[in-house]
Formats: sequence, structure tokens, C-alpha cells
Amino acid sequence: MKDSASENVPLAVRLRPHDLEEFVGQSHVLGEGKLLRRAITSKRVPSLILWGPPGCGKTTLGFIVAKELGADFEYINAAFSSVAEIKKIIARGRDRFSKEGKKEVLFIDEIHRFNKLQQEALIPDTELASIHLVGATIYNPSYYLIPSLISRSLVAKFKPLTKEDILFILDRTVKDKNNWGSVLVEADEDALDYIATLSSGDARKALNALEIGVISTTARDDNKIVIDLGVARESIQKNVFYDKKDSYHYDTISAFIKSIRGSDVDSALYWLAKMLAAGEDPRFIARRLVILASEDVGNANPFALVLATSCFKAVEFVGMPEAQLNLAHTTIYLAASPKSNASYMALKRAQEDIEEEETNEVPQHIKTHSKDYKYPHSYGGYVEQDYGAKKRYYFPKDIGEERRIKQFLEYLCKSKNR
Repeated sequence: MKDSASENVPLAVRLRPHDLEEFVGQSHVLGEGKLLRRAITSKRVPSLILWGPPGCGKTTLGFIVAKELGADFEYINAAFSSVAEIKKIIARGRDRFSKEGKKEVLFIDEIHRFNKLQQEALIPDTELASIHLVGATIYNPSYYLIPSLISRSLVAKFKPLTKEDILFILDRTVKDKNNWGSVLVEADEDALDYIATLSSGDARKALNALEIGVISTTARDDNKIVIDLGVARESIQKNVFYDKKDSYHYDTISAFIKSIRGSDVDSALYWLAKMLAAGEDPRFIARRLVILASEDVGNANPFALVLATSCFKAVEFVGMPEAQLNLAHTTIYLAASPKSNASYMALKRAQEDIEEEETNEVPQHIKTHSKDYKYPHSYGGYVEQDYGAKKRYYFPKDIGEERRIKQFLEYLCKSKNR
């Protein structure tokens, strides 16, 4: 490895880009002509809130902003900082600006950890622009940051780097001899592909894996270290970035439900597998299946609700890891079932009338102990009489078991008109 005082600094830190030309990814906000790039290159940078998964370039962009502005860079982590420390840093930056005209970029990592009081302490100086605030978070700031801070900031959502982005970074890193000191490093294409795939869009994770592979591999007689697929497999672990309290949690369950609703069995199983790998509560998944069974399958396959309810009970009774089989069983069945939202829409129409129109009185003949009530079974199972509804709400679809229900209701309708 590199023979210098910096060799103890992680590779991902040593190779951090110094300008926008070296920065990889996030072209949707940093591409030519995009708002964030224009703000940085014009040196008219407001406070920034960068949110996205780990290793996608948030901290790196903070360094680049500081360099572009000719400002000092101050890094703090919100998990370990107090209001007093924040005020001290801001006061020091304000003093430097008044004496030297030099601003300071205050980079706050995990800014979502700040409480309301800590966030409010940032407002006066972001308003006066005596400091440039750059906050980084893996969470949607709308859920964690106060509106007054968001309104004073340019909010940019960062995406996981693409596999192609990671491969470019790895290839560039391997080929740069300055990164490895006195040894030569060579990497097989399938090894880099494996690392890029398992890094899940996290450049830091990919570079850490490459570094582990290099420092743990003995150089050959020709002073060359070769990273092959075997080395790559032993240098990186598969982690699923997923937080059960934020948008990743809701986005994934949304994809799962929409895949079942769309009868895409394979996609539904993929999202189920991701949630299980991330440690999602299986009862949460089972509850959503019970809801979907009525909302999206409904009377097109009435047994779907029976199975989904049984799945929920089985999950509680069996527990993990075996309960994942119950979830997979039910997921496949629901995805492969005919779909109807007629029950859901019927209830929605009725609820709208309850909210918006004058409610109907209960007809006299179906009130409790009414002597005028016609008992259907005394008339062969059906007799025409007023049950209170003034309009039709339920429109069964001509699919699955609901076709039979539709035919039966049509038969009754014809009977009324005879």
C-alpha cells in the first residue's frame, strides 16, 4: 500500500473528489445546467440540505462547496453535538467573516438528529448568510427538519450511485498507481463487477471493499496484487439499506403492494425478500396482505381474505424464520388472483354520500320489532322491499367469483322489473 503518512486514512477519504469535474453521479441535480450545479459554480450557494443513502457523495459535495467558495470547512456530527457547541462554531465563523471576509461552510452530518431547539439555533446565521450551512441526512427532511430551516435551504435528493458509476470509480482507482505506493494492483473485471453489485450504490462501501482486498492479499513475486473474484467475495458483505422508520420503509412496502395489485408475482417476491432481509416486522407485512385481500382482490376471489387472515395468524404462531414461507405462499396467491376493487369503491361511494348528503332515515318497516317487515325466507329467499339506499354503490366486475355475484344481482334486478 501507499508508503506515506496518509496510508492510515481510508481509501474512500483519500480519493474524495476535489471539484465537480471529478464528482461522479447525481447528474439529476449536478449535471450541466442543473440548479445545484449553477448555484455552486456561480458561488451563490444558499444553505443546502442533502438527503440520500450512505456513500452517494453528500459529504464530498460539502468539501467541494467549501473549495468553490474559498471557505473553511467545519464538520460536525449532529449525534454528538450540543447547542452550545453549535453556537460556538457559528460565533467563530461570524467573527472570522467580519474580520477577514472569509466565510465558513458548516457541514452537519446526520442533521436529522438535531431537535427543534438545535435547528432553530441555526436560523439567524443562515438568514444573514454569515455561514454556509450544508446538512446531510439519509432521511426525508420534510419529516425531520423544521419548516423555517427547509424554507431557507436548497434541498437536493441524492440517489444511490448506479452500478456503472461504481465501476467507473473502482476502475479509476485501480488504474491510478499513486493510490498503491510501491505495489502494482490489478483487478479482474468480474471482481470489480461483484463489488459494484454488492455495494448497492454506496461508493464508500465499494472503495472500502477494494482496499480490504488489496491490503489482505499477498503480492506476487513481480510485486503485483491481483484482485480476483475470490478475493472480492471475501472483501464485501451484502447489506440492504432500509430503514423501518422512513421513506425507504414506505417506498418498499408500496412497491410490494403495487406489484401484487399488478399481478407481478416475481416483483412481489423480490420486494418481500428485500423487506425480510432488512429485518422488517413480518406482522407488518402480513397486515398489509390482509388489507390488500379485501381492497384489491375482494369478491373476485373471496378466499384471498381467508388465506391472508390465516397467514397473519400463522406468522404470529410460527415466528421467523419459518414465517417467511407463509408470507411467500400468501404473496404468490394474492398476486396470481383475479383482482377487483369493487368492494373498496362501493364503500367509498357510500361514505362520500354520508359525508356530503343528508343521511337517510331508517325505513319504518325495517326498524326493530316492525310488524311490516317482510322476512325474505318466507318468500323463497328474496322479496322486494325498501332497505334505505337511494342509489347504487356496488358495481361488481365480470371477473373471477365476482362474476357469479354480478349475475345473481342482475337476476334480482330483472325480478324487480317483472
